[in-house]
Amino acid sequence: MRKSRRVVITGIGIVSSIGIGKDAFWKNLVRGKSGVTRISSLDTSPYKCHYGGEVKKFNPADFIPKRRIKFMGRTSQLAIAAASLGLKDAKLSDREISGEKSGVIIGTTIGEKSIEELAKMWAKDGLNNLNRAKIFQVSANNIPGNVGIHFKARGLNFLIPTACAAGNYSIGYGADLIRNGDLNFVLAGGSEAFSHVAFAGFQRLYSMAPEKCQPFDKNRKGIILGEGAGILVLESLESAIKREAEIYAEILGYGLSCDAYHITAPNPKGVAKVMKKALADSGLSAKDVDYICAHGTGTLINDKTETKAIKNVFGQWSENIFVSSIKSMLGHTMGAASAIEAAVCCLVIKHSIVPPTINYETPDPECGIDCVPNKARKKKVKVALNNAFAFGGNNCCVAFGDADTRG
Repeated sequence: MRKSRRVVITGIGIVSSIGIGKDAFWKNLVRGKSGVTRISSLDTSPYKCHYGGEVKKFNPADFIPKRRIKFMGRTSQLAIAAASLGLKDAKLSDREISGEKSGVIIGTTIGEKSIEELAKMWAKDGLNNLNRAKIFQVSANNIPGNVGIHFKARGLNFLIPTACAAGNYSIGYGADLIRNGDLNFVLAGGSEAFSHVAFAGFQRLYSMAPEKCQPFDKNRKGIILGEGAGILVLESLESAIKREAEIYAEILGYGLSCDAYHITAPNPKGVAKVMKKALADSGLSAKDVDYICAHGTGTLINDKTETKAIKNVFGQWSENIFVSSIKSMLGHTMGAASAIEAAVCCLVIKHSIVPPTINYETPDPECGIDCVPNKARKKKVKVALNNAFAFGGNNCCVAFGDADTRG
């Protein structure tokens, strides 16, 4: 366990299909509201699935000067919006977050969809007629870059492309930088917009459900894609106390595990190992854990694998742990998924309410955990784990705790 500065979350910014802003998001999450609808922003006619967790009524001009919007892709726009909401929630001004001691670390899977649009323009009109604004949008490193420029955060600017675990990686790295004293504030999380690459890829893998995501249900049929962004404001406990900031939770530690046994499917050993590493790094025992925000994608293999790993790590104590998947409501937001789920862990600790796994109809004997089916439940949660597994075995588990209970 590290003997250095303690790191806490003081701001939460979320842009999602069930709400823009922490309060709207949380209200609908505990109600078990689904954000999955028929997609209107993307032509899904080439695919069998036409439903997803689309962010509707999002106006980038609410967060970004109009003259700059055309130089940003949608993923950057979502990230800036979430960061703006997070800073407002943390009661931090642009002046306080600017400078050499503030950093931006953002994860993504696809990056900007603008590269698809640019390729179409190139094929249709040739090199000399490419849209200059689209060229500026293409590079994935522009996502944290645009956020850093917007808030003048010059301490560090970093993109983490570890797919569906990228948000957790960002939070873990950000916590390390604050613990070590390298930075005072970090905007950490993930962002993802719908893209044809994601839809075509998951369609080709035969892993998409037709209309709804049913994690841990016996008749689950696969994932539903979503889009959105989640940004957490990280700072030291000392800084938060000095500012009299509201503290949602403390980052106790995290674990990484790169077990590339198979490019597309998680391995039970790797999943178990990453949770054990998170516990060890946090100085926790298995019986300290009250809640797990599951990776819970709704695919046949993933849910069974995660259940097996949880039972391996926690044994009989797993019967006392609530394990829910918010992907049942939002869909799989890929690079933003574990960032939004990290925010959920913080809100669960803050409010003592565990969100449900909706669309749960038929129990699966191979997924014998308490997945909080269909209805939220009250529970005092002092420690929560956030699981995230990505292609290539890039797994990351972050442990969050009630800062008031840590002495």
